[in-house]
Amino acid sequence: MGGFRAFLRVALVFMTLELYLVCCDITDGNAEHLKREHSLMKPYQGVGSSPTSQWDFWGSTLVTSSYVRLTPDERSKQGSIWNTVPCYLKDWEMHVQFKVHGSGKKSLHGDGIALWYTKDRLHPGPVFGNQDQFLGLAIFLDTFRNDLHGMDRSFPYISAMVNNGSVNYDHGKDGRSSELGGCSAEIRNREHDTYLAIRYSKGRLTVMMDVDDKNEWKECIDIGGVRLPTGYFFGASAATGDLSDNHDIISMKLYQLMVEHTPEEENLDWTKIEPSVSLLKSPKDNIDDPTGNFRSTPLTGWKVFLLLLCALLGIVVCGVVGAVVFQKRQERNKRFY
Repeated sequence: MGGFRAFLRVALVFMTLELYLVCCDITDGNAEHLKREHSLMKPYQGVGSSPTSQWDFWGSTLVTSSYVRLTPDERSKQGSIWNTVPCYLKDWEMHVQFKVHGSGKKSLHGDGIALWYTKDRLHPGPVFGNQDQFLGLAIFLDTFRNDLHGMDRSFPYISAMVNNGSVNYDHGKDGRSSELGGCSAEIRNREHDTYLAIRYSKGRLTVMMDVDDKNEWKECIDIGGVRLPTGYFFGASAATGDLSDNHDIISMKLYQLMVEHTPEEENLDWTKIEPSVSLLKSPKDNIDDPTGNFRSTPLTGWKVFLLLLCALLGIVVCGVVGAVVFQKRQERNKRFY
């Protein structure tokens, strides 16, 4: 029984370590390395159209000393701001402080903000003020419901999309056919600061939010098997239509994550990677899916932890049962001698 107790101690240590790794998946913004050339912060120096500018903007975007307003609370506006420096980090985390507010009540507001990591920049279009069929990653903060049949989710809704340039964003279905995952979040007209964190590391995309003034991250999206190249640009855009809102960016801070890679990964030309999600079915296969929900396919950190926990509990139960059976057989055999 001594060996069995040792096994239980090892299993407990393993489960504690796994729980720690899952819970501490997002940096606090201090332990990692801020990359100023990819960060947008007050008082927004280096923003403009000069050759030395690190951020450029377009459309209705207004840069003040306190915020960057992508659109005012007016109809039919589009605006964007883009980093002019391509990002060659393999592992990174972007913290975005934003504010969506306006005079519209209930569902009479729109359309929302999009955060981008794409090959092209400053290409206006129909997807929250940016081009469709883009190459790269988009995180949508959608504040207006277009699909009246999709009543299984509430808005505002945060979702993610990875595109290799061949897929259209379907506004009429709120992007369900190409959505990788998402969550509902009350982000409009909040009296406190609202934040979003986007982490990409070792093929895993994680989106966390802090919108309840609790100073803690809450998981929204966690997807494995994501492949993104280096050399793309970060940006943010917003759009209004018949309905409107003020869409403000307060800051965008990029942190480099210090992660070890295998020699094969280090020797890979990351600029030649095609944006893709290997663990998920193709977005085209999901067009007729009424839910548009890919989240049941990949194993997230919590799912892996629960799977390992169940497996360990199964082993423990089998070990206990086996020990009891073995002990009873030993006692039975003793009675025959």
